Amino acid sequence: MDPDELQSLLFTLLPTPAYIFGSILFGVLGYAAYRYSKKTGHSKAKWSGVALMLYPYAIGNDTRLLYIVGAALCGVWYFFRNAD
Repeated sequence: MDPDELQSLLFTLLPTPAYIFGSILFGVLGYAAYRYSKKTGHSKAKWSGVALMLYPYAIGNDTRLLYIVGAALCGVWYFFRNAD
């Protein structure tokens, strides 16, 4: 494999700064949602907080998908926060 090819391949595998920021943002929001839901005893909201923390690991380097799924999971948590 050509060294230039390898270098270009490595740069395509790195996440963008927007992806890194979104991962940190949704991880912090998920942790806060988990702690709040655990303290108030809302089990469905607690698990949506866990999902919010962990889903960036399952998504590839697609930044749009990261923000779409993150916003949807925030909506799920908001819906379930008083549902129990």
